[in-house]
Amino acid sequence: MAKSDAEDPLLENSIESSRFSARNTSFMKRRYSRCKSVPGYVGNPDQNNAAPHQHPETIFANKLDFKLVFLILLAYVSLGACCFFLVRYQIKGNKTNGFIDAIYFCIVTMTTVGYGDLVPDSTTAKLLACIFVFMGMALIGLLLSKAADSILENQEAFLVRAIHMREKSSPAEILKEVETNRCKYKFYTVLISLLILMVVGTLILYHNESLDLFDAFYCVCATITTLGYGDKSFSTLGGRIFATFWILISTICLAQFFYCLAELYTERRRKSLVKWVLTRKLTASDLEAADLDNDNVVSAAEFVVYKLKEMGKITEEDITMVMEWFKVLDVDQSGTLTKADLVNSGSATLGK
Repeated sequence: MAKSDAEDPLLENSIESSRFSARNTSFMKRRYSRCKSVPGYVGNPDQNNAAPHQHPETIFANKLDFKLVFLILLAYVSLGACCFFLVRYQIKGNKTNGFIDAIYFCIVTMTTVGYGDLVPDSTTAKLLACIFVFMGMALIGLLLSKAADSILENQEAFLVRAIHMREKSSPAEILKEVETNRCKYKFYTVLISLLILMVVGTLILYHNESLDLFDAFYCVCATITTLGYGDKSFSTLGGRIFATFWILISTICLAQFFYCLAELYTERRRKSLVKWVLTRKLTASDLEAADLDNDNVVSAAEFVVYKLKEMGKITEEDITMVMEWFKVLDVDQSGTLTKADLVNSGSATLGK
């Protein structure tokens, strides 16, 4: 890096003005990026002529299409219910209503609960069960978990407001609190949702299935963990109607709980590492490692890059790729980028 980089290493504007701007806009940008009705790109209002970065409009993008998720789920359940209804006489077990049993069996198969109260009893029925269990696992893994994650993120702000109900906090402060402790509040949201689902399931089993409270709770635990022993299950018509919704939601919620638990543990370790990196004393060897251009002076940009590497946020490969791209754009080899460089570089790419 050139020595002049130390004077203006990373930002064109002053540090104070950039902090002021970031304080007013950064949290709103994060909020907009999650919003369904707002594009994934949030540009600087001063850059009116800048073309926004285009993202593919897919269900896996930040802008999750919940209507498409619902339609896919509806198509899966409808197709499964029709198929299992047609082969209902080839399924043995405790039956109530043919169509309700078909939907119930489809959900139990999809979530891999497999109570055993209804089981396929022919080659055709067994083949359909094999097909729909793989389809269901893929649907839960690729679509429903993503949708549940997006829904939970939207509920984090409500949880923070409830926790700080007695405190006067502005929407910006609430949003800042959510973003700062996102993993923690997401974990709390999932935990509360899971506990509510377990209580509701236990009460329904207690009242509708004539189970005592302990057996009802035991059945709930066996269901949401997809153990599905089959000694206790939903056997009444009303219970199976409830189960078609409850089983799907509760099993996904438990998966989200363990995911958030692992994410919270990882986040705490990451914050501990960042704190250690920012508070430890620097040595002469640190300055030598941070001096990327070997000019015996560490600029602000070099120091930032070194600390980011130490935190594990970037790697040497990342820096190398960015520097290669910088060299492509720096047409006049001056060590800096200007508008003239961008014009002269044209459609140059890293591979050329």
